[in-house]
Amino acid sequence: MTKSLDHHEALIYTMVTTSAVDRTMSGAELARIGEIVSYLPIFADYDADGLVDASQACGELLGSESGLDLVLELIRSNLPMRLRETAYAIALEVAAADLDVRPEEPGSWSFWRTRSRSTC
Repeated sequence: MTKSLDHHEALIYTMVTTSAVDRTMSGAELARIGEIVSYLPIFADYDADGLVDASQACGELLGSESGLDLVLELIRSNLPMRLRETAYAIALEVAAADLDVRPEEPGSWSFWRTRSRSTC
C-alpha cells in the first residue's frame, strides 16, 4: 500500500466510509461531515477546501476491488491512537445524521470501537 493519509484525511475517510457503508450517502450525512470539519477543533488547522477531494478519493477507493478493506487499512495505519475514539464518535455522528440507521451501519460502529482500543 503506497498511499499515506494525514490525520485529517484519516478522519474524513472514516466519515465517508461510515456514510457509504449502506451504499448511499445521504445529503444529511454529507452536510454533517461538512459541519464536523467546520466546527470540530481537531480540524481547526485543516483547509476545508480539501474536503471534497479527500471525500472523492475515498469514494474512488471504496468503489475499487477490495476497496473497503483497502480504506480500512489506510485508516488503521494512518490514524494516530490518540484520535481513535474521535473517529468512533464522528462515525456515530455521521451515521445518525439522516435519522435512518440502516442495518449495515452498527457493524461499522463496532469496527471503529474495536479499532479505537487496539494498537497499530
